[in-house]
Amino acid sequence: MIVFLTIVHVLLCLFLIGVILLQQGKSADLASAFGGQGSQTAFGPRGASNILSKTTTWCAVAFMVTSVGLTILMFRSSHTGHSVLEGTKTTQSTPAKK
Repeated sequence: MIVFLTIVHVLLCLFLIGVILLQQGKSADLASAFGGQGSQTAFGPRGASNILSKTTTWCAVAFMVTSVGLTILMFRSSHTGHSVLEGTKTTQSTPAKK
């Protein structure tokens, strides 16, 4: 299950990077280069959401869900009562004689 979720997580990451890079910035026109904005909002004008912004939202949600799922699965698989030093050999040393 961890391997499958990791593959899905990496594919979502790559797809999310591609979708974000395909989008145009909020004020990416020529007027914004000289300080002009079409609206007086704090973060620029906000238009209707298109398919790329909706895809970005759903990919981000899926990415976060797979991140949390991987964290939970890795936590459960690593805490089964095993010790970090379980497989190491111990050596017994004797103190030096004076």
